[in-house]
Amino acid sequence: MSAGVNRQRIQALVAAERESYIARHPESARLAAEAGQHLLFGVPMHWMNDWSTPFPLTVREASGARFRDADGHEYVDFCLGDTGAMFGHAPQPVAQAIARQATRGYTAMLPSEDAGPVAAELARRFGLPCWQFALSASDANRFVLRWLRAATGRSKVLVFNGCYHGTVDDVFVDLVDCVPTQRDSLLGQVHTLTDHTVVVEFNDLPALEAALQQGDIACVLAEPVMTNIGMVLPQPGYWEASQQLIKHYGALLVIDETHTISSGPGGYARAHGMMPDALVIGKPIGGGIPCAAYGFTEELARRVEHAKRSAPPGHSGIGTTLSANMFAMAAMRANLEQVMTEQAYRQMFALAAQLAQGLRDVIARHGLPWCVTQIGARTEFQFTVQPPRNGAEAHDVMDAELEQAIHLYLLNRGLLITPFHNMLLVCPDTTGDDVARLLSAFDGFLADTIQKQIC
Repeated sequence: MSAGVNRQRIQALVAAERESYIARHPESARLAAEAGQHLLFGVPMHWMNDWSTPFPLTVREASGARFRDADGHEYVDFCLGDTGAMFGHAPQPVAQAIARQATRGYTAMLPSEDAGPVAAELARRFGLPCWQFALSASDANRFVLRWLRAATGRSKVLVFNGCYHGTVDDVFVDLVDCVPTQRDSLLGQVHTLTDHTVVVEFNDLPALEAALQQGDIACVLAEPVMTNIGMVLPQPGYWEASQQLIKHYGALLVIDETHTISSGPGGYARAHGMMPDALVIGKPIGGGIPCAAYGFTEELARRVEHAKRSAPPGHSGIGTTLSANMFAMAAMRANLEQVMTEQAYRQMFALAAQLAQGLRDVIARHGLPWCVTQIGARTEFQFTVQPPRNGAEAHDVMDAELEQAIHLYLLNRGLLITPFHNMLLVCPDTTGDDVARLLSAFDGFLADTIQKQIC
């Protein structure tokens, strides 16, 4: 439990906020009840129930940094589809591109005229020359693991405790009392994941080296900054040393930039001089249209091609018929060339810095032992004085009751943040007034819930 907050006040506040939400959203309530007749769990995807609301909020339209619900209420969106709309909802160049493509065909299982330019732009941004496409980062990560296992002849993948790489089964392994353990939350898995997945703590070089020394690790799959369990930054020099170890022991490094593309046009790895063997980027690059891409170094691409050409004929198990469809490629090209610009990033960085400093000021004013971390356009506050150094530390300071209370309080004041933790994104359409409004509401929540000192 987080220090400095009054649990009784939080529980009373949540009860009042739930009543307020119900009263203000009769149309969302009606739509939720209607949908519940035919949608499993009452929603199109069961994660949509993971918000703090009594029933799902139904969105009617979204544009830029705002969306409107079915009851007509407008919200400033600091969640932005948990990164899928990182550059704003329905960016105009993407909207125009998909409108043009809508009359020219959606998919043909053949290259479109946009495919080459998109791959060239990805190569320019990320410094990796050879690319392939998928429909989601989950698929892209899954495909990369297959390619790299085939290319190296090694079966194991190494991930970090508390990591997130989509719905790839291989990564659902955590450290529990220092023992690699398959997550209980993974439904329907009949194979023992720990046979082929190794897990260590982030920022622990000795543990990483001990695992790599076994000589059976095909690749290390990592976000350069952990983002799913609350943000965990690499310690100074960690990635420099890690890359040397990975190379020394014959493994490969795969960097997942799906979230950390918030760090700049070429992601965190390019901004910080990292040299991964492969890179995955998902939902943000198409402006919210389902798509993803993965890239290889020249040397790895040749190994991958050799593995494919040396294999028996038949389906590789990699790729789908809708991968690189014309609709997605048009959206990616427009988003990469006209939306994810240097200027857009500069604007986002400035606003995120304003937001991060504002959060620190509010937290300090209320005397709370919390910290704030910023990675480009992405900001997060955590319930601990010092930023966590690994997944275990990040997990230990999470407080579901407090998080849900903050999220609901802000939502009822027209402000949306990510439901799974305390992450906030700004996009090119976010304004300084939007940030000030968020900070004022956050200050109001703390004023209502912090533990009053008794003299």
